[in-house]
Formats: sequence, structure tokens, C-alpha cells
Amino acid sequence: MSRRRTTRRDRRGRGLRGLRYPTTTPVFKNRAQRFDAMVLEALEPIEERWGDELTELDLAVDMVPEIEQTDPEASTWPPEVVEDMGVPLAQLVPAGVDRRGLPTRARIVLYRRPLEARSRDGVDLVDLLHEVLVEQVACYLGVEPDALEGEEAE
Repeated sequence: MSRRRTTRRDRRGRGLRGLRYPTTTPVFKNRAQRFDAMVLEALEPIEERWGDELTELDLAVDMVPEIEQTDPEASTWPPEVVEDMGVPLAQLVPAGVDRRGLPTRARIVLYRRPLEARSRDGVDLVDLLHEVLVEQVACYLGVEPDALEGEEAE
């Protein structure tokens, strides 16, 4: 007795014709990619004015902070950490030497999860990112954050 093989098909026999969205649309970006795009958007006005001074500064994104408090009982963080309600949002890591003895560049590390948790929507997140980046870049340059955004900043 032979069995008849049936092929499974969609209703009307057409099947899946293609992708629902083109791969170039923002729908295909995951959370990390969208966050990276927002970081670049928030950094753009700072780079326009201070780009020459920031050539030796790197920018990194980490999911959650992995830094130790200077005094865990007092809930204090090192001065180069931007925090909100005891949770670090970003950290400026100064230039130095790594474990192998090679020189490293200064970098700002943004912590994606705490920043996302403190914003209501994408616009709010871009504003928060800009504010945090202004504080960190001002710390790197050794200027006040107000001077970084002021008209007379150059």
C-alpha cells in the first residue's frame, strides 16, 4: 500500500513570497543597533563643535556596568562616573596602559540598560544620552559642562 505524500502549502498555494520589510528599514534593527544609532545622534552636536579635541577619545557601549564602588557602604562612585540614584550611567576611562603594557586611549563607556531604564521613549533617551555625553566630554576636556554647550565655547 503506497502512501500519498502531501505537501504543506499556504492557503491558495502561494507560500511566503518574501520578506515583509526591506532589510534597510529600521524595523530590522535590534535594540543594541537602535541604541548605537541614538548615541551617534546625541554625539553629533558635540562633535561638530569639539571634533578636533576629541580625536584621541573613543566611545564604547556596554550593556551593564561592571565597575566597583570606591566605598560600597556610602554608595559612592569614582568621580569619572555619571550616576543617577546610585546607578552608573556612563564612565570616563582615562588613557593609560593595559595589562600587556600597550598604551590605551581614553574612552567614554555608556551603559545601555540603565540609560534605557531612565528614559520614557526614544526622544527622551536621545536627550539623556546627550546630557550624559556632555558631562563626560566636559570631564575629559577639563571644562564645565555649560561651557561645552555655550555659544562662546570655541
